[in-house]
Amino acid sequence: MGAAAVFVFATSVLMMSCTNMAFGYWEESTPSEIHVGGKVLCQDCTQGWNDWVNGAKPIKGSVVSLTCMDARSRVVHYASDTTDEFGQFDFSVNLNTNYGKKVDPKLCRARLVSSPDPSCNVLTNFAGGRTGARLSSPSSVYRNTIKYTLGPFYFTTPMCEKPDTSNYSQDDNNGYGNNGHY
Repeated sequence: MGAAAVFVFATSVLMMSCTNMAFGYWEESTPSEIHVGGKVLCQDCTQGWNDWVNGAKPIKGSVVSLTCMDARSRVVHYASDTTDEFGQFDFSVNLNTNYGKKVDPKLCRARLVSSPDPSCNVLTNFAGGRTGARLSSPSSVYRNTIKYTLGPFYFTTPMCEKPDTSNYSQDDNNGYGNNGHY
């Protein structure tokens, strides 16, 4: 009977200490830093469907930018990063700026800037690469750091670029966009 009482007492002490640690872990803390990462790939539309979907290759040396605005649409943080040999980029942003402004992750956008590969340098808007991807759902939260994983972003070949048809009008006489004048 004595051994059972000691076991119950030890178990209850252990459970209470775990509960206290859990309450301490879930205390509210304000994040002081965000990390934004992702990949940049080259997607060739001239390949077959399977290669087009699964055969995208990383682009080393691509430039990706991160711009964070304030509530009045003024830039409070700007950074750019060059991708590594795996096509990965990573930004680390302190949420407290040097001049007293706070960076709101919801007002940040990451976008493609350039590709060093002349055979794969046309911006696409997959995952918001051309217009800018917003930081919406964190992929992980740990202590004072929030991590966002974006993309992948894609460049494509010049052959795959969609032609600009914005000057085309249905009212044109010949459909060439110049009312029949050359």
